[in-house]
Amino acid sequence: MQKWVFLFPGQGSHYVGMGREFYEDYSEVRELFQSAGEILRMDLVKLCFEGPENELVLTENVQPAITAVNLACLAVLRLHEIFPVAAAGHSLGEYSALFASGVLEFQDVMRLVQWRGRLMHEASLCEPGAMAAIMDFDEDRLREICTLCDVEVANINSPDQIIITGRSEPVDRAMAMSADSGAKKCVKLNVSGPWHSRCMALAKEKFEPHVLQCSFRNPQIPVVSNVDALPLQSAEEAPRKLVEQICGSVLWRQSMEWLIRSGYDHFVEVGPKKVLRGLMRRIDRNVKVMNVEDPESLAAFLQANRQG
Repeated sequence: MQKWVFLFPGQGSHYVGMGREFYEDYSEVRELFQSAGEILRMDLVKLCFEGPENELVLTENVQPAITAVNLACLAVLRLHEIFPVAAAGHSLGEYSALFASGVLEFQDVMRLVQWRGRLMHEASLCEPGAMAAIMDFDEDRLREICTLCDVEVANINSPDQIIITGRSEPVDRAMAMSADSGAKKCVKLNVSGPWHSRCMALAKEKFEPHVLQCSFRNPQIPVVSNVDALPLQSAEEAPRKLVEQICGSVLWRQSMEWLIRSGYDHFVEVGPKKVLRGLMRRIDRNVKVMNVEDPESLAAFLQANRQG
């Protein structure tokens, strides 16, 4: 039996039908979806399994939907007596990691991600913008370009992928400058707002009171935060880090590097798609990384866990 770090995906990992097979196979997952739907007053079953895509993709819908599927996958692993020794989540996924580590209760997680989605959507209407992936480019040079163009670094995902964010025209200029300076590829992302930028300041301000209403507990296992790539030391730190995350950069590569330096070498992505699994392979090919999102991936994971 291996010791696994659980990684939870965030916005962008959704698809219509996510979580359906676990819902059909496990009464515990059906109960989880029912509880989440009652807390949120949303039909998460219809949203996750039937969509339509243009409704599921809306920020205020997709954030609670992905979180519900993440926690459903976590519940299935718990039923198989697989528990994390550490956890991290990418942006939105950090809320699932905080639940897995015992910092937040289910009800507070679901309410927070619903508010987070709503308020980020509202902020994007007030200050619209864009995001772009810059591939295979020097980080220091990219930061210089961001300063020149008045955009920000949203995510440091891997050694060869950094996401920039800000108002649309400055993002376009930064993409062009990066390409001219040698970036291998620059791709505008299909997102509805400039996430993790100062354009989200209104969302950050309105979100803070909701965070402060929640009860936080000390983590039972290490849970690495996006904003500083360090493990949460106490319950008192958690609210500030969640509020800062709204406008701050997601230091994913640095978070994974902290875990690897600390001796962790078995990772499993718990939730829809394989985005984090793919990023980990670009961060360090020497670690074991799998994913669990449906019965097929679960069976492969359980077999690998037995084999050690």
